[in-house]
Amino acid sequence: MCRRPELTFLASGAAAVALAALSLMGCSGAESAPGDTTSGATASGDAPGSSDAADADRPVTVLPPGNPFEAMPLYVYPGTWAARAAEMLRASSAEEAALAEKIAQQPAAEWFSYPYETIAAEVDRYVSAAAEAGALPVLVAYHVPNRDCGLYSAGGAQDPEEYRDWAAAFAQAIGERPAVVVLEPDSLPLLDTCLSESDQAERLELLRSFAEALSALPSTVVYLDAGHSSWVPASVMAERLLAAGIAKVRGFTLNVSNYQRDADLLRYGNDLITRLGLETYFVIDSSRNGNGPAAGPDNWCNPTERALGRAPTADTDDPALDAYLWVKRPGESDGECRGGPAPGLWFAERAFELARNASW
Repeated sequence: MCRRPELTFLASGAAAVALAALSLMGCSGAESAPGDTTSGATASGDAPGSSDAADADRPVTVLPPGNPFEAMPLYVYPGTWAARAAEMLRASSAEEAALAEKIAQQPAAEWFSYPYETIAAEVDRYVSAAAEAGALPVLVAYHVPNRDCGLYSAGGAQDPEEYRDWAAAFAQAIGERPAVVVLEPDSLPLLDTCLSESDQAERLELLRSFAEALSALPSTVVYLDAGHSSWVPASVMAERLLAAGIAKVRGFTLNVSNYQRDADLLRYGNDLITRLGLETYFVIDSSRNGNGPAAGPDNWCNPTERALGRAPTADTDDPALDAYLWVKRPGESDGECRGGPAPGLWFAERAFELARNASW
C-alpha cells in the first residue's frame, strides 16, 4: 500500500536529479509530523510486509519492566526518505549520499495518522517488521481531533467516537509485542489554544483512555507528549499531564519536532517530575537540536543552520531520562515554510545541512 500519494522533493545540484527518480518508486514511511506554531545501539529489518498473518504466528517477546530502551535495540526502518535518498544519490553525489546515510542509519520513530480503515494494518506491518528484526519500534500516534489547531499538520479524527475506534484498532494491532508509543504530539501544549473548555475536557478524556488501553498491553510503553522547555510553564503542564493519565504510563516526551537544547530540556523535565510528585520518566527528541533553537519568529519551522543532535541512546547519565530519541525524522519538513514541502516530506536542503553541521 502506497503511504504517500503526494511526492514532493526540494533539492538542488546532484540531489535534484537523483531524488526526482524517487517519485517512480513505491512510497512508504512516516505520515505528516507536527507543524504547529510553537512546537515545532540499533537494529534493522525488512520493510513492513503483509498484515494478514494470524496473531498466533506473530513472534512475541515480552518487554521487561523498567527502561524499555535498555531491553532491546531500537528498530531502524530501512524505507525512510533518508535511506532512499542515500541509495539514489550514490551514483551522482558521494558527499550527499553520505549525508543522507548519516541520518538513515539511526533509529527513528514512525508516525501514524492513517484513517480508521487502514490504521490496524499499518501498525501491524510496522510492529511485525520490528519484531522479526528483534528490535523495539517507536510509534507516534497522531490522529487526535482538531490536530495542530488547523495549521500545517491539520487533520485527525473527525469526532471523538471516530478517534475511540481508531485508538482501539491501533492498540489491538500492537497486541502482545514490544512497542513504545509516543502519544499525540502537541495535543497537551495546544490544549487551550483552539479548544473550548468542553473540548479540552474531551481531549483529556480521549488521551487518558487511549493511554490506559495501550498501557494495559503486556509489552507496550507509553509516553505522553509534554511540549518543550520554552513553551508551556511546568506548573501548567504538570496539571495537564495528571489530567491526561500520566500516573498510568511510563512518562512523557519533550522536544518532539523542536530544536531546544538538551540542558534546558533536562531542567524542564526534572522540574515537571518534581511538580507531578510521581515516579515517572521522560525521553528527549534530540534529532535536530545540535545547534539549539534558531532566533526569530516561527523558529520551529524548517529553520536554517541547525544540526543533528545526539544520536539515540539510553545512556543518559540521568536516572529520570530514559533515552534520547529521534522522534521527528531529520530531513523531513516541518511544513510549507522557508521553502519546505508539506509536513513529513523530504526536504533535501535541510537534511544535508543538519547532517553536515552535526558535531559527530
